[in-house]
Amino acid sequence: MPGRLAPISRKLYETLPVVLVFIATLVAWEIIIVAFGVKEFLVPAPSKVLRQLGNRNINWLYHFWVTTWETVAGFLVAAVFGIGVAYLIVHYRRLNQILYPYILLAQIVPKVAIAPLFFIWFGFGEVPKVLVAFLVAFFPIIVDSVVGLHAADPDMLDFMRTLRASSYKTFVKVKLPAALPHIFGGFKVAITLAVIGAVIAEFVGAESGLGYMIIRAQSHFRTDQVFASLFLLSVLGTLLFLVFVLLERLTIPWYAKMKRLR
Repeated sequence: MPGRLAPISRKLYETLPVVLVFIATLVAWEIIIVAFGVKEFLVPAPSKVLRQLGNRNINWLYHFWVTTWETVAGFLVAAVFGIGVAYLIVHYRRLNQILYPYILLAQIVPKVAIAPLFFIWFGFGEVPKVLVAFLVAFFPIIVDSVVGLHAADPDMLDFMRTLRASSYKTFVKVKLPAALPHIFGGFKVAITLAVIGAVIAEFVGAESGLGYMIIRAQSHFRTDQVFASLFLLSVLGTLLFLVFVLLERLTIPWYAKMKRLR
């Protein structure tokens, strides 16, 4: 038991400065607002923001869940397609030459410009929001997956050829383990970008979600509600990022241990 508690205590000790700086920032923010008499519609005090988060007239939990669902759904679609397309690009050079320019083009086009088209084509339901989140998350997943699948040790690949192993066994035993650290790196970037994609879509057309709450609060000059929405979006992005940090440690513990030793 003492051996297990030691890493937990170390983590708590490492997290403490972050928490203290956050609290100190909130206290300084509150003091500056009061001392200089800053108008609430410009920048609200943290206490006003916290009061809005406790406002029973607004179902923050529901809006938080809506944005979470759109984010996770878009990310999952991006993960499936991203890894699948990366596999095809790596193993079929002709497909790489054909697909990569279009993938790059899809990344270059601003998602704010594409979002209205999705609403025209698919209506104002969940589909266009999931599609925007998918588009934003797709590129980092496919890029990191391609890099990861190219990262396999050449000596190990030669060894598998010597054993006359099938392409499937070579992929599962050599290429995939080598690619997983890169894939999880892409996942961690993509999940935070998917939050942005979902919010962009909610800006364009929505009746719920944290992005919708920001637009609604802006139209009524309720800056405290805007800050409350931004705070919840920060919480959402952080939680989803930490989920993939945990999944990375559970899936490839050897890589997590190697990072700690560096």
